[in-house]
Amino acid sequence: MRSSNPVFSRRGYGREGGNAGFGAAPQAGGPAAVQGNPYAQPQAGNPYAQPQTPTNPYALGDQHNLSPDQLQQMYGAPPAGPLQTGRMTMDDVVMRTGMTLGTVIVAAAVAWAAQLPIGVGIGAALVAMVLGLVQSFKSKAVPALIIGYAAFEGLFLGVISQYFNERWSGIPMQAVLGTMAVFVGVLVAYKTRLVRVDARFMRFVLAASIGFVLLMAVNLLFAAIGGGDGLGFRSGGLGVVFGIIGVLLGAAFLAMDFKQVEDGIRYGAPREESWMAAFGLTLSLVWIYLELLRLIAILREL
Repeated sequence: MRSSNPVFSRRGYGREGGNAGFGAAPQAGGPAAVQGNPYAQPQAGNPYAQPQTPTNPYALGDQHNLSPDQLQQMYGAPPAGPLQTGRMTMDDVVMRTGMTLGTVIVAAAVAWAAQLPIGVGIGAALVAMVLGLVQSFKSKAVPALIIGYAAFEGLFLGVISQYFNERWSGIPMQAVLGTMAVFVGVLVAYKTRLVRVDARFMRFVLAASIGFVLLMAVNLLFAAIGGGDGLGFRSGGLGVVFGIIGVLLGAAFLAMDFKQVEDGIRYGAPREESWMAAFGLTLSLVWIYLELLRLIAILREL
């Protein structure tokens, strides 16, 4: 499971067939148990795969050939059951997400109260980007990297929010309320199946996000060279259009995050994957907040 940020890859997506790259729901004894569950594929080298036919210590067969010591050891072992430990649960995802978002909020509050200069905020953003990229290329979640990303991202958000608030009073609170509204709206739409996250949906969102990021990078480059707002993608009517597109992309990232959490719990992803779910949700919420911050500022100028 990888994060939903368009720059980062996502584990569990990209195969042909099935929603978001996963197959149909697994059926007992059927091939979907192997094809549909990304965490139960022993032939693909999955370290989390479990044997499809657990050993039955009470099965008849060669037990009459066992020695008394072997029989005592076998019947003294812990009983086998259907329950599996160390699997991701919704409580794990909520707790880890609370930790990462809490770190972002605390760091932002510290930056706001300390009135850090804009240069410090830009530096914190660069550090956060590096930590996020390092985590994205890791095969497993590293909590220290994720918490470090959240801390530096929070410093950047605190600095940039204060800057916007000085020019347009009250904008940060409006952006926070807007982010919460988008989160609740996407969650309701996903739960009621108004939004269906499948492979086609994911490919479209990734393609759109890549184009969006490239356009913003070109706009930033022209702004740095020629001054002003570059190509005008962040001002006036065109800025409003791109701001709305940015918010919609963030909402799509959230829907894919919800799909990842749902599939991870359904298919028994290991507990540490809840850190990656929290990482992805944090990235998506930060994206939405920043896009709303810019969009509201543009609307204030019109």
